[in-house]
Order: sequence, then C-alpha cells, then structure tokens
Amino acid sequence: MDIFERLDRIEDFIVSSKHVPFSSSVMVNETELFELLDELRSALPEELKQARWLVKEKQEIMDEAQKEAERIREEARVERENLIQETEIIKAAKAEAERIIEEANARAREIRLEAEDYADERLANLEVTCFKLLEVIKRARERLQGQPEEEETEDFELS
Repeated sequence: MDIFERLDRIEDFIVSSKHVPFSSSVMVNETELFELLDELRSALPEELKQARWLVKEKQEIMDEAQKEAERIREEARVERENLIQETEIIKAAKAEAERIIEEANARAREIRLEAEDYADERLANLEVTCFKLLEVIKRARERLQGQPEEEETEDFELS
C-alpha cells in the first residue's frame, strides 16, 4: 500500500467519524487514528528514500551538465583566443612580408641604377677609346694612301 492510499484511508476515517453538533469538528477514535498515522510513517521512509534519491540524482545530473557547459565554454574561449592570435600572427606575417618585398624592390632598383651607372661609365670610356682608335686608323690609312702626314703631336693612349 502506498502513501496516497494510506492518506485516503485517514481521510475516509475522518469523514466517517461522528460530527460534533453545531460545529465543524469531528470525534475520532484516537487509537485508530494513531494506528493509521503509524502506518503512514512506516510507509514514508521508503518513499522518502526514493524521493531523496531522485532529488540527489537530479542534482548530480544538473551538476554534471553545469560542468560540461563550463568545459564547453572554456574550450570555446580558448579556441576564440587561438583564432585571435592566429589572426594577429597572420596580420603580422603579411605586414612583414610586405616590408620585405618593398625592401627587396628598393634594393633591386638601387642595384639596377648602380649597374646602369657603371655600364654608362664603361661605355663612355669605350666611346673615348673607340674615338681615339678611329683617329689612329684614319691617320694610318692616310699614310698608306700617301697623303701628307700631319704632325703627330698627340700621344695615343688606350684606356
């Protein structure tokens, strides 16, 4: 017999007891009422144990769910931080790459200009040398053709 059946028996006992005239009170057999209450008490511990067990089980489930939720939140926070750091690292790497490329382009322009200056200087020297060589060839041809020689006062130098 469960608790509710015992409570129903107590209720029936009270309803079936004699009413005191001109009041809402009833007269009950004290011994019989105490017996019914004792039966109820003896039934309560098992029911209460089950209820306590259910409450405890519910609390454990809630605690575990809370821990799992906290773990998931922490994982999400760590993942967010990692993504932020990766993003910052990527930004820094891109900035560094751009700086290196700009530096390399500037150095390449500098080397190209130096090479052009060097080549121009060498070509200018070659032009002077060629001009002097042409003069020497021209005079040598003139001598071969028997034309009068101009006085050679210039010294020819090949640079």
